[in-house]
Amino acid sequence: MKKIELLAPAGDLQKLKYALVYGADAVYLGLPQFSLRAKTGFDLKTLKEGIAHAHKLKKKVYVTVNIFAHEEHIKTLPKFLRQLAVCRPDAIILSDPGVLLLVKRYLPRVAIHLSTQANTLNSEAVKFWQKNGVKRIILGREVSLSDIKKIHTVAPKMELEVFVHGAMCMSYSGRCYLSAWMSNRSANEGLCTQPCRFEYKLYAEEKMRPGELMPIEDDGQNMYIFNSKDLCLIEHLSDLVRAGVISFKIEGRTKSLYYISTVARAYRQVLDNLGNKKTLAKSREELQKVDSRGYTTGFLTGRESGLDRQEFETSKAKSDWQFVGQIVGKNNDGLVAFKPHNSLNTDDTLELLTPAGYYKIRVKEFIDEHGKKLEEVHGGTDRVYYFVLPSKEKIDYGLVRKRI
Repeated sequence: MKKIELLAPAGDLQKLKYALVYGADAVYLGLPQFSLRAKTGFDLKTLKEGIAHAHKLKKKVYVTVNIFAHEEHIKTLPKFLRQLAVCRPDAIILSDPGVLLLVKRYLPRVAIHLSTQANTLNSEAVKFWQKNGVKRIILGREVSLSDIKKIHTVAPKMELEVFVHGAMCMSYSGRCYLSAWMSNRSANEGLCTQPCRFEYKLYAEEKMRPGELMPIEDDGQNMYIFNSKDLCLIEHLSDLVRAGVISFKIEGRTKSLYYISTVARAYRQVLDNLGNKKTLAKSREELQKVDSRGYTTGFLTGRESGLDRQEFETSKAKSDWQFVGQIVGKNNDGLVAFKPHNSLNTDDTLELLTPAGYYKIRVKEFIDEHGKKLEEVHGGTDRVYYFVLPSKEKIDYGLVRKRI
């Protein structure tokens, strides 16, 4: 049996480091020009540094080159691939057959993973890609558990990867054209404006009264008719392992440092303790402490209706906890150095999250760089504050959250 892999997103070098220390076996990332995330914190220099860091930890980095390529991309892609080869990625994630041919030509020794954008849902498609040099298939989110089992039975040598957590796209395997149509920014080239999260008003028009639009509203609120809940399959990891899945993928290259760390740790705990109900319950609780639109199991089991998969009331996040800052070290006096990301004060209920666990903490006072004592601090700057933390608590890669 192949080793089970937890695969996390990395939007920049710092997130890469946190994802790996919080339990990911590998990360996926991309550069703006050929990735489906135009907003990314990587360039070739930091990409090379990130890959070297991961390899030092004996972990892996997969680079996305998964746009739907136009002729303009094909012309410039060879130069990019030659530059990428120097960085030594462990795999390239792609969806376009033309890109596949170029990757095989310029990076012949690098593994090829087929993106979920290719919407692979059946064993015949898997066999086709296998014949064309693909090592791993990232199955479409529409695939069912029973179909995963059948695919693995027919093509047992193909590595199977599935998304287990994160935002869901209303379009088929992410192939959305709404953004291109409405905002002239193509989701399939990494420029999605997320019109599925927009607020909409609906109107009815009576056939004999053209142009007279009657609003259809619910208590005066706008509607979020395309807004999917977030995927969460943490309760089905054992089922997926038995079905033949070897890589469990978390969505969210543009999500926060706190989100990536919390979710990666939750899934790491469950994967390391499959079948342990206590661990599963604690990890489910942890996932409620990050922003979400509510959770759904999507299409995996076929038991949820469309209404169960959608969040019609709001597109805003739902959580009773807020990320407020990160621990960045200690000063010469042994005080914890803390960089706030949001406002917090000494009366707040706080928890410190680390790769080893999470702890309730109490801050009696904050101290600024001039030694002034404060009861409240705010984010939005690069200022660092200090406070006393009991020595028993581990602070490496520590993140602080508060109950709201």
